Amino acid sequence: MKIKICGLKRKEDVDYVNQAVPDWVGFVFAGTKRQIDYETAKMLKQHLHPQIMVAGVFVNADISFIIRLVAAGILDMIQLHGDEDQAYILELRSHLSECGKENVTVIKAVRVRMEEEIKEADELPVDYLLLDAFDEESYGGSGKIFDHKLIPQLKKPFILAGGITEKNVICILEGLKEEGKLPVCVDVSSSVESNGYKDKEKIEKVIGKVRGWNYM
Repeated sequence: MKIKICGLKRKEDVDYVNQAVPDWVGFVFAGTKRQIDYETAKMLKQHLHPQIMVAGVFVNADISFIIRLVAAGILDMIQLHGDEDQAYILELRSHLSECGKENVTVIKAVRVRMEEEIKEADELPVDYLLLDAFDEESYGGSGKIFDHKLIPQLKKPFILAGGITEKNVICILEGLKEEGKLPVCVDVSSSVESNGYKDKEKIEKVIGKVRGWNYM
C-alpha cells in the first residue's frame, strides 16, 4: 500500500517527508492555500529525497505550464483535479509524447457524488483514478469523507483521498479490503497539518499506520 502526502509548500515540509519517506508527494498548482509556483516547486524538488515521486496537482491548467514542469524534471506524475475531459487528456498525452515524456503517469481525480461518475472516469485515457469527496467550495483538499460504498469495481487502479487520518485509515482500508476494492495508495493532506502547516509528527504517524498494516 502506497501513501501520498499532498500539499507540500515549504522546505520544512520536504525535510519532514525526507525523514518519513512516503511513496509519493503532491505539489499543488491550483488556486488554494497550498498553491505553489514554478520556482518554489523547483526548489522543493531539488531538496526532495530522490526515492519520493512527485505528483503535480492541477485544476483546468494550461497544458503548456504542465509540460514546462515535466520537462524540467520537477514532476513524475500529473494529477488532474478539475473538469478535464478526454479531449484535454489526449492533448496532454500528445504534448508529453512530443517532449519524450510519454511515460509520465497521469491521474484523474473524481469528486465523488455518484457511482456513475466514477465509472465514466474509469473510461478515460489515464493511468490512475483518484477518488475524493465532493465539495461545492473547492476542487479538493476539503478533509471530508465520501461514501466508500459508491466505489464500483474498477478497471483502473485507484488512489483514495478524502478525510483520511491516522485514526481512521486502517478501519477504512479494512472495510475496502472486505469488499475487494482496495486502493493502490492513500492520499492525505489536511489531516497531517496543524494550523495550516504540515506537521512532522502527524506525517510520521499516518505513514507508520499504513506501512504497518498487513493487507494480505
